Amino acid sequence: MSTKPGPGAAGVLVSDFDGTMTRHDFYKLAIEELLPPETPDHWADYRAGTATHFEALRRYFAAIRAAEAEVLAVVERMELDPELPAAVADLRAAGWQVVVTSAGCDWYIRRLLAAAGVEVEVHSNPGRFEAGQGLLMEMPTGSPFLSPTLGVDKARVVRRHLDEGRTVAFAGDGFPDAEAARLVPAGLRFARADLADVLGREGLAYHRFETWSDIAAVLLRRGA
Repeated sequence: MSTKPGPGAAGVLVSDFDGTMTRHDFYKLAIEELLPPETPDHWADYRAGTATHFEALRRYFAAIRAAEAEVLAVVERMELDPELPAAVADLRAAGWQVVVTSAGCDWYIRRLLAAAGVEVEVHSNPGRFEAGQGLLMEMPTGSPFLSPTLGVDKARVVRRHLDEGRTVAFAGDGFPDAEAARLVPAGLRFARADLADVLGREGLAYHRFETWSDIAAVLLRRGA
């Protein structure tokens, strides 16, 4: 099945993955369940400006010392929206393309999507699991959407589709999603958690969602 937009694909939903398509973020579960207790607070370095978002995540993932089977069990506990396959299919039939953009690692993203039978375009940070070395996440150096601080520039993905004349919706849940969310109209902006807090403080309207299929339902009522 093609993941590229066809000639009738007027609408593009650019979506975050962790905490948006899933109930839980992988990095939060990893910190709680997979990291040695002596792991430094890399988010403190990020907040202090001495490490980028990408570098903080990379350090956490590289600190994992659990067996791969245990890590994959934690990936399952991210809880991908069970209605995702049907929602993606319904959106595609209605003329919407779904594009996943993530500052996380495609090692777990592609596994969860493949297990659900979902084929969509994914822009994320590549990685591999190595026993004793953890989840080794790398910069997507060949990507046209490369960000030096996040790995993937979600706003650049949104701009690309806007520049091509498409209707673009955006969905996310985190602080790094704010720039991309600001680029789309209020009626096509979907947020929860930290992103919703940011947009609320800025007085920007948005649709609040609980599960990813909630987003699809709104877009399907609207049409492309």
